[in-house]
Amino acid sequence: MIFIYLFLTFFEIGLFGFGGGYGMLSLIQNETVEHWHWMTSSQFTDIVAISQMTPGPIGINSATYCGYTSVVNAGYSAPMGVLGSAIATFALVLPSLILMILISKMFMKFMHHRSVESVFQGLRPAVVGLLAAATLLLCTADNFSTPTTDWWQFMVSCLLFVAAFIGVMFIKINPIRMILYCALAGLILLY
Repeated sequence: MIFIYLFLTFFEIGLFGFGGGYGMLSLIQNETVEHWHWMTSSQFTDIVAISQMTPGPIGINSATYCGYTSVVNAGYSAPMGVLGSAIATFALVLPSLILMILISKMFMKFMHHRSVESVFQGLRPAVVGLLAAATLLLCTADNFSTPTTDWWQFMVSCLLFVAAFIGVMFIKINPIRMILYCALAGLILLY
């Protein structure tokens, strides 16, 4: 039964997940952790970290790992978890595939039509909001700790967050290098 719910959930996320993978993260987190309780917040955070480090779009990578983790956490075997990965990934991609086939010709024809431009102008702020929501959902005690639980880990986490933001936004350090720098700093400071 989990496979049907997995397909429907990720199909819905793929259908309404505007803004790419980062925009989908808040939807994926809400459905898999809050609504269905297929995994813990800590497991989802680990999935996001792995999805960012592996090649490919983060939304698809997250769906793949969430599908596997959800099925395994439900008590199924690892091969069934692979099936869960395939179902979640396929369900996430399917709406985009269908929509792209249906609108590819029409979009080129009506691209400069006033109503089409208005729709895209309306979607831009929504995408920014989804990205902000994804960021805020990852600012949890699992990622940063708390000052009362582990003051040192909390301070190091906040420092790495600020350093990564400044490094990527203002100094223009390559995000891949910044991930490696922060991983090394976290290893040195938190080990």
